[in-house]
Amino acid sequence: MTETYGVDSEVGALRTVMLHRPGNELRRLTPRNNDKLLFDGIPWVGRAQEEHDAFAQVLRDRGVEVLYLHELLAEALADSEARSRAVAGAIADLRLGDTLRDYLRRALGDLDPAQLAEALMAGVRNDEVRAGGLVTSLLADEDFLIDPLPNLLFTRDSSVWIGKSVAVTSLAMPARVRETQLTELIYGFHPRFAGADKVYDHSLEHVEGGDVLALGPGVLAVGVGERTTPAGVERLARRVFAKGLAHTVLAVPIAQQRATMHLDTVCTMVDVDAVLMYPNMAEEMRALAVTTDGDQLHVAESEPFLVAAAKALGIDTLRRIDTGLDPVTAEREQWDDGNNTLALAPRVCIAYERTVETNARLEESGVEVIRISGSELGSGRGGPRCMSCPVLRDPVQGLLHGLT
Repeated sequence: MTETYGVDSEVGALRTVMLHRPGNELRRLTPRNNDKLLFDGIPWVGRAQEEHDAFAQVLRDRGVEVLYLHELLAEALADSEARSRAVAGAIADLRLGDTLRDYLRRALGDLDPAQLAEALMAGVRNDEVRAGGLVTSLLADEDFLIDPLPNLLFTRDSSVWIGKSVAVTSLAMPARVRETQLTELIYGFHPRFAGADKVYDHSLEHVEGGDVLALGPGVLAVGVGERTTPAGVERLARRVFAKGLAHTVLAVPIAQQRATMHLDTVCTMVDVDAVLMYPNMAEEMRALAVTTDGDQLHVAESEPFLVAAAKALGIDTLRRIDTGLDPVTAEREQWDDGNNTLALAPRVCIAYERTVETNARLEESGVEVIRISGSELGSGRGGPRCMSCPVLRDPVQGLLHGLT
């Protein structure tokens, strides 16, 4: 591997990050399919791109290297084996039938890497092919043969770095399954990631990156709810323990609903010992500490999340900063991704400008807040953390000393 990557916390100085600039896949959203594709509205794509470009520029201005998923994918697809796998994954849908599947295999195989990447991300409509046959004749012109992937915007979910290894996740919602197939191609075939160690893959039990928080060196918190299953947490724990990537995994049950789809919608870290939490849930959040003696997993009794987290980190306490100023404001700002901050360093984070009260509370607590616009980016239910996959952060081990 020509580059060095690794993430041992949520707050170590961010050096390299993977983003996905919204593209034609967002232009494929319609009132007919936006619910199926997990968007709460139909974004103004041009404005979403402007907002995303501003987000990327903030990162660059702070010295962060920005990698773009679509560029990495196109470069990975220069490899013939990667192309074969990409096409096979795209045409596996049982809706297609043999005639259409054979046609698409040939048509996609004739595209150059950039064109293929675009087709895989933006999808293919029935009126864009001339396959003939029964299936295409019975489908409407506007029906998708290969669905678009508008949620690629949220690069946090499809992969997460744990120590020096990358976990390509297993996404639970049908609309997102192909995302991790593409992410796996990047880590498997792009020269930049040659030799990267993989601790998880998309064929395993459901785990999504938005549920995985690296609280500190050796300590992971994993939400269990709408997207990540108990079996997924167990499988991830076994794998990170086997590689020595963690000594404790905290399984954190969260409500199985849209507003709290991931752990990072209700809790993110803004300092080595401080968390931003949704107060309407904070008192109820519990955790089960999972450890191992090398032969089997040990699951501790459930206890308050902040207590379990502090114990696992070996510190006296975690400071809690609440979203909003009152229960109603907190609920509004949690829905607007007020909890979904991206830490650039200890006590420095990026947040949506619209979460006014939460940002004020962060600043009162000594956290620098860099505000970005997200009126269109947020239509898919995700904030700055969701839109970013850190692949390199500075270690924070020394910063934890003196907190006990």
